Amino acid sequence: MASEPLYINSRIVIAGWELTEQFVLAGGPGGQNVNKVSTAVQLFYDLAGSPALDERVRANAKRLAGRRLSKDGVLMIEASRFRSQERNREDARERLKDLILEAAAPPPPPRKKTRPTKGSVERRLKEKAGRADVKRLRGKPGGE
Repeated sequence: MASEPLYINSRIVIAGWELTEQFVLAGGPGGQNVNKVSTAVQLFYDLAGSPALDERVRANAKRLAGRRLSKDGVLMIEASRFRSQERNREDARERLKDLILEAAAPPPPPRKKTRPTKGSVERRLKEKAGRADVKRLRGKPGGE
């Protein structure tokens, strides 16, 4: 159980009781240490039932989580990049923070419709006529 809260930004704080950590054996670098010490971290966060997130952020986070989200709405982040348990723990929490920050980002502004410039229309039509000439010249010669 992770005890300290995770501060996402000034408005979003995930309480420590909402995060669950599980330590498992990791592969990769570490020598004999890999076979003896559980250094990889699995961080579980109930995305669907969390009181810390509003509906828009929750929906965006579910979309961004992809396969890391279970059917019950629990997000699992596995971190095994580093050789120490503490660094993997920090890495998992940082990745959760990044995911929620991306989900909380404001939507992009709507696109403003613009008309093509006169020059771009003329260039397009000139290029189109040029292509038509090339294709016409590829045809069989006329029997005049």
